[in-house]
Amino acid sequence: MEVIKEYRTIEEVAGPLMLVRHVEGVKYDELGEIELPSGEIRRCRVLEVNGSTVLVQLFESSAGINLAESKVRFKGHGVQLGVSLDMLGRVFSGMGELIDDGPRIIPDKMLDINGSPINPAARLYPSEFIQTGISAIDGLNTLVRGQKLPIFSGSGLPHAQLAAQIARQAKVLSSDSRFAVVFAAVGITFEEADYFIRDFQRTGAIDRTVLFINLASDAAIERITTPRMALTAAEYLAFEHNMHVLVIITDITNYAEAMREVSAARKEVPGRRGYPGYLYTDLATIYERAGRKVTSTGSITLIPILTMPEDDKTHPIPDLTGYITEGQIILSRELFRKGINPPIDVLPSLSRLKDKGIGEGKTREDHANTMNQLFSNYARGREAKELMVVLGEAALTPLDRLYAQFADAFEAEYMNQGYDTNRSIEETLDLGWRLLSMFPRSELKRIKPELIDKYYKENS
Repeated sequence: MEVIKEYRTIEEVAGPLMLVRHVEGVKYDELGEIELPSGEIRRCRVLEVNGSTVLVQLFESSAGINLAESKVRFKGHGVQLGVSLDMLGRVFSGMGELIDDGPRIIPDKMLDINGSPINPAARLYPSEFIQTGISAIDGLNTLVRGQKLPIFSGSGLPHAQLAAQIARQAKVLSSDSRFAVVFAAVGITFEEADYFIRDFQRTGAIDRTVLFINLASDAAIERITTPRMALTAAEYLAFEHNMHVLVIITDITNYAEAMREVSAARKEVPGRRGYPGYLYTDLATIYERAGRKVTSTGSITLIPILTMPEDDKTHPIPDLTGYITEGQIILSRELFRKGINPPIDVLPSLSRLKDKGIGEGKTREDHANTMNQLFSNYARGREAKELMVVLGEAALTPLDRLYAQFADAFEAEYMNQGYDTNRSIEETLDLGWRLLSMFPRSELKRIKPELIDKYYKENS
């Protein structure tokens, strides 16, 4: 049995960082423990190795560490998560420790949380529809199994309610395989954490969910660990037990802020807005762990949620996320002020893979045509409403007034469904047809005539 060496050579502590000298055989990213004179244990990980000197990053506070009396020992491996099917229905901290007062889990295996992105040659193309029960997503910006589809929100917008709704309602229609949700909350308040746990317990969604909760009061390093804990659990469920796993991470902005804090403590050269220059690469190591593999029937579908500082889509975090992922769902402050919930602005939102997950045998034959027609008519209706503000209603043609009425009806009925309504894809498509029936057949130029004959009902 290998003897773990202990070192009493702590030289300096600066914020979340600590310097230890005269160390042997320690590797980058290795997990360590600091034992205080009182017997209290605090954890750390190796950030930098320079000869026999290592720089470690503390998971907990550095307060009260006596440099001369404290001992450091290194574990010989990186941060690990014990995984098992018993994780479903349980609540973990951002460091993978149970916090729900339930029984201890006996892990099937221990996995390093720094898993690797899926090899592009081993990827299967996403092609199966996931029903979220939310019309603005299912009907117009469809989520496909294995996709990475972020939600861009803003401070004060109801992304927490939307995330909980998707976690409750999401399911794969075309498959008998088990569906699971891994929910990672990064840097949230105690009230938000309590909301998620209570909501999942109230609706029974907790039974198929693994929750990782990292509070704003926890150490910054834990925020960097939490998304990787969640994805490690998801990879185990998806690729070893062939489950369809939906991973929701909220809030990626808090993750990036923690990276900036640690980077500043290391005195690294900052990039845009003070974030480290490797932010793009780091985010990619998280996002690219989602997808489908040739070797497994399971899959990981990822919905990262991020709040855009000052609602700025060009901010580094949403900007870089947009490059790596396959579209975005954008929440609108203007729609939120109007009382539309969820306030998903369908026009700038985009799912780049939506065409692959819809149509006959997946959703319904009329899905693509009605989606294009609804987009077109709503965009024209919004323009008509803007003209109405400038010129007055009397200046609009009767047809433009009809488009303006359609935009109002579309927002009130199609988009404004609340957080407790779970619509099937048939209900969403039928609602779209009912709204399109406000127009004469001649205005439905993006729908095939045979589909109009089959589904169009004259508005009486």
